[in-house]
Amino acid sequence: MIVMKFGGTSVESAAAIERVASIVRGQSDRKPVVVVSAMGKTTNKLLDCANLAAGGQLEEAWEASRELERFHEREAHAITRNEDQHDLENYLKTRFAEIRSLLGSIHNDLEITPLLWDEITSYGERLSSYIVTLAFRYFGLPAQFVDSRQVVVTDSRHTQALPLYNRTYARLQEKLPPLLEKGIVVMGGFIGSTSDGVTSTLGRGGSDFSAAIVGAGLTAEEIQIWTDVDGMLTCDPRILPGGHLIKSISFSEAAELAYFGAKVLHPATVLPAVEKNIPVRVLNSRRPEAVGTRIVGDVVHAENPVKSIACKRGITIVNIQSLRMLMAHGFLRRIFEVFDRYRTAVDVVTTSEVSVSLTIDDDRNLPDIEEELRQIAGVNLVRGQALVCLVGEAIRETSGISARAFAALKDINVRMVSQGASLLNITFVVEDADLTKAVAALHEEFFRALDPEVFEQSAVTA
Repeated sequence: MIVMKFGGTSVESAAAIERVASIVRGQSDRKPVVVVSAMGKTTNKLLDCANLAAGGQLEEAWEASRELERFHEREAHAITRNEDQHDLENYLKTRFAEIRSLLGSIHNDLEITPLLWDEITSYGERLSSYIVTLAFRYFGLPAQFVDSRQVVVTDSRHTQALPLYNRTYARLQEKLPPLLEKGIVVMGGFIGSTSDGVTSTLGRGGSDFSAAIVGAGLTAEEIQIWTDVDGMLTCDPRILPGGHLIKSISFSEAAELAYFGAKVLHPATVLPAVEKNIPVRVLNSRRPEAVGTRIVGDVVHAENPVKSIACKRGITIVNIQSLRMLMAHGFLRRIFEVFDRYRTAVDVVTTSEVSVSLTIDDDRNLPDIEEELRQIAGVNLVRGQALVCLVGEAIRETSGISARAFAALKDINVRMVSQGASLLNITFVVEDADLTKAVAALHEEFFRALDPEVFEQSAVTA
């Protein structure tokens, strides 16, 4: 069997869902489990409703929810059989009545608690998965609906829950194989429930994670992530158009790219797949004929030592300096304990005898972090920076990579340099204003010639 995950843009309308049905029909003999995200921007709109209610504007929140209800009714009715119309109407009516009740609770509390955040955001996938099930039947595909909360068991860390793998795998193995004998299984991504049956979510972007969990639990032959791009590229198209398609890449490289800003893949997606050595393919639902990107457990050898250039904007450099660092035991530990207390991840670190420089992309708690750090050292903040990261398995064994990179960046001021502990990346910190120039220079240097076994030439530059 296989797992096929379709993102929000792939199921954003009746026409988009029809395309999905055609794609699934082409692989129906492989016993697919279809995992879907919310339709289009539904999750954002549900949060807009919640924020209105929390701000005391309950009537406005209810009206926004009615508009969202009308959207789902309009798109769903067009792709639902006559005999299923009554069930559809009852389902939508019941779910949106529950949504308005939740908005009332949020209005009464004047806040969105983590538990209520999970409840309200869960409805996007609960609606889309039911609608897609009925749509598959409309297009002649036998489809079975499964509420993901009945099979994905998580801890109680609301808004960013982690799956309890053994319990989840047991439920998946009990529930899904009999249904797969009858046809295609459809379920929502992103959502689960705690051991007590309380709705939980895996965090934004968690539908990819859901697909990997299902694939690992059922030992799928392949996990497909269908989105609105052809696959993983040699550079971020939002920064530099004309990147080349990566046809094959290792799990380690894909995870590194995801961590350093690649938006195609949720970073946690690869974890369950790696454990079971299940290949993941990233494909385009609008261009299903495209070869996509295959992510595998083994090293993917290529003549190009760099597989891709990832980048992150909105970076702040935190410079920490103190003579007390000199020969001082435990100083670094004290620094990182501060970041740990505020749950703020650090991307890049460089050290000298009396100073530490590090970067963060989440500055929500930076004022408190800075205040604590000033109790042990001098602190200087440099905002408006960006990370540029060269990623590739061959970096660790190829000489001259840094020299080539610095030659390409000769006209750009590089603030920090770091090679990751994994030896899969070399990261540069530059001014945000120089990001596009830096990526263009590095891309020209490392992708002037391409290994045809691993890359597909972009039509923009071909």
